[in-house]
Amino acid sequence: MRQLPLIAILRGLTPAEAPAIGDAIVGPGFRLLEVPLNSPEPLQSIALLRARFPQALVGAGTVLSARQVRDVHAAGGQLIVSPNFDAEVIAEAARLGLVSLPGVMTPTEAFGALAAGATGLKLFPAELASPAVVKALLAVLPKGTPLMPVGGIAPNNMAEWRAAGAAGFGIGSALYRPGKSATAVREDALGFTNAWTRISA
Repeated sequence: MRQLPLIAILRGLTPAEAPAIGDAIVGPGFRLLEVPLNSPEPLQSIALLRARFPQALVGAGTVLSARQVRDVHAAGGQLIVSPNFDAEVIAEAARLGLVSLPGVMTPTEAFGALAAGATGLKLFPAELASPAVVKALLAVLPKGTPLMPVGGIAPNNMAEWRAAGAAGFGIGSALYRPGKSATAVREDALGFTNAWTRISA
C-alpha cells in the first residue's frame, strides 16, 4: 500500500498465463495482486505468483467463505478481497494474519467490517457511488481507514477519487482481461502507475 496502492484484479487468469502477466504488472510497479476465486484454477495461480514475486502481496478476490480463506492461506496467499461484508470471512483472515479488504457500500457495512477486523475497505461497486460518497464515509470512519474504490476505475478518473480521500484503487478489466497480451497489459499497467504518480505528487 505504501509503495503503490493499486490492486491488480486478474479475473480469468490461468496458471499458464500467470508468470507473463505477473511480469507485465509487477515490472511497472504493482505490488498488490488479486486472483479472483472464480478464475480457472485460482489457487494454483496464486501459488505461482507468490513464488515468482516475493516482493508482492498476492491473494484472492471474490472470497465468500471462511473455508476459502483457509484455502487461499494454504496456497500461500496473503490478501483476502471480497465483494461483500461477511464477518466470518474477515475474522478468519484476521486469525490467519492475512490482509482483508471486504466490499462495502454503506456506513453500516463499513463500521461492521472494521469491527470484525478488516484491514481496509473496498468501496464496491464504485459505479454506484461517487467521490462524494468517499468523502462522506471518511468523515465518519476512524481516521486513517483505507478506503479503495473498485469498479470503473481508469487513469483519467483517478484524480477526483483521490482528491476525495481514496487511499488507492482496485483495477480489473481496464488492466487485465482473458486473452489480453502481456505487452498490452504492461502498457496499461504503466498508464495506471504513471497516473498514480501524477495525482500523488
